[in-house]
Amino acid sequence: MLTIKDLLQIKSIDGIKIIAGEQGIDNVVSIVNIMENPDAFDWLSSNELLLSTGYIFKDNEELQNKIIKELAEINCSGLCIKMHRYFDQIPQNMIDHANRYGLPLLALPFEYTLSKVIAIINEKASGRYDLLNRKTLDMHNALFRIALEGGGIDRISSELAETIGNPLLILDRDWNLLHYTEIKQNPVPLKSCLTLAKNRPVFTREFTESIPINISQIKKSIKRIYHGKDQEVKCRVLPVAVANYIYGFIVVWQTVRELNEFDYIVLEQASTIMALDRIKAREIEEVKLKIRQDFFDDLLTGKITSSDSIQTLCDLHGLNSTYMYYCAVITIEPVELENLEDIVDRKYELDRIAKKCVDIVYDYANKAHGEITCFYRNNRIIILVGQNEHKPPTSVSEAKQFATELRMTLQEKIKKTTFYMGIGRQYKTITSLHKSFSEAHEAIRLMQKFDSKGNVSHFDDYSVYHFLDSNIKDIELEDFFLKQLGTIYEHDHSFGTSFMSTLENYFAYNQNVSEAAKAMFIHRNTFIYRIDKIKELLNMDLKNSEELLQIQLALKIGKLLHKE
Repeated sequence: MLTIKDLLQIKSIDGIKIIAGEQGIDNVVSIVNIMENPDAFDWLSSNELLLSTGYIFKDNEELQNKIIKELAEINCSGLCIKMHRYFDQIPQNMIDHANRYGLPLLALPFEYTLSKVIAIINEKASGRYDLLNRKTLDMHNALFRIALEGGGIDRISSELAETIGNPLLILDRDWNLLHYTEIKQNPVPLKSCLTLAKNRPVFTREFTESIPINISQIKKSIKRIYHGKDQEVKCRVLPVAVANYIYGFIVVWQTVRELNEFDYIVLEQASTIMALDRIKAREIEEVKLKIRQDFFDDLLTGKITSSDSIQTLCDLHGLNSTYMYYCAVITIEPVELENLEDIVDRKYELDRIAKKCVDIVYDYANKAHGEITCFYRNNRIIILVGQNEHKPPTSVSEAKQFATELRMTLQEKIKKTTFYMGIGRQYKTITSLHKSFSEAHEAIRLMQKFDSKGNVSHFDDYSVYHFLDSNIKDIELEDFFLKQLGTIYEHDHSFGTSFMSTLENYFAYNQNVSEAAKAMFIHRNTFIYRIDKIKELLNMDLKNSEELLQIQLALKIGKLLHKE
């Protein structure tokens, strides 16, 4: 085992001296590295001896002090500065800080190259790895055995916390709590600083946003300070990842003792094993989800017709076969997916957003007029709202109010994502739920076809358009429109008049001239003049009910055909 004290006795680098921090003279040196990057703290590990020419901190006293403090907190072996390149003597402030934190501060003679010093020390230090390797292998086997026996993250977390002597938390990729392990010696109990609700965020956004989201920038554990109510807590954060995908995080609540080299190795081993456990858990969940999705697919496509089988399946999957149900569908369009070129990465990200949407829907479920069942398929969130048959049916306005408020909540909590929401009619029997599902999709399609400014629509808003669009050919619709309103449509385009919009407002306000004129911001007499002109062009008096129906249908067909 090579220490700083041993280092000073190596004849092949004779002349190396300890300038400050002699309290750490027995620090173990396991590896040597060069430090010429001021942002390298996240990449350093325990028992590392850092060599530097001093270039990065030669004119920055604040950075000099920070480097000493950070290296001491990481449990680095020491800092060795090559003299007479940028420093003729080591600054007094660095000496004071090294003595304060017990970090050995060494001076290397100018004639030695850093690469030669690294080679010499690594050769001397290599012998101690046999013992460390045996120790870490034993720990790896213990953790792996727990995983094979199905102990899951609970037992792995307990074993890990006991080994490293600090409390820790296991979080998913969205920083929601999966599990935590407290230890008796902790002077700052987790519950005193954090909200420890399972599947809910634990840390502040300020804390989580300081962690790199790119796996290449966080392959090792990194230090972050959590600012509690009245104190600061040092944390070590390590990703639980496979390849380029992060499944979650291990956060060490470093309040009991400093981590050593063995602790860091064990943390990395535990991270890999936890990643495998999360993959297994994910696969099991996907099988369960597939069975559930197959049931809902059959239900929402009308394939389940037997009343006996549907009652059994509804009981199994959390529906009440005697309830009245309506369906709402939300399509999600995340802007950020456009930046992901890899198909697998896009699917994982879309799944993550969809799951978050489902959680928000359930959080908002008490606002609905009924019991909520929610799930997702690709970029669609499907919501089933069930209601006791003895209660009054949910009105269109009640369903739209719930949907509008829910969409606003989704928009607020999930940024850079567009949501479109369609609602189907309520049906008395669950075997008719597939009709409501189809209507919700149709409401979204027609809403987008008309470029509606709103993002929520009910099928009843477009039922006439649906009938016309689904049952009559476009050429027949075109003929009917031109026969009824072609004259004023051509007049508007030829002379720049607004007879089409005048007619639309006339019917929108139930033939109330005053209200329609007010909506168009024109004088009542102007509106009356336009109506008289329309009557003249159409050769109609706009009093015959049959004529009125035909004109109203023609106006709706005009919208379908974008005759504006």
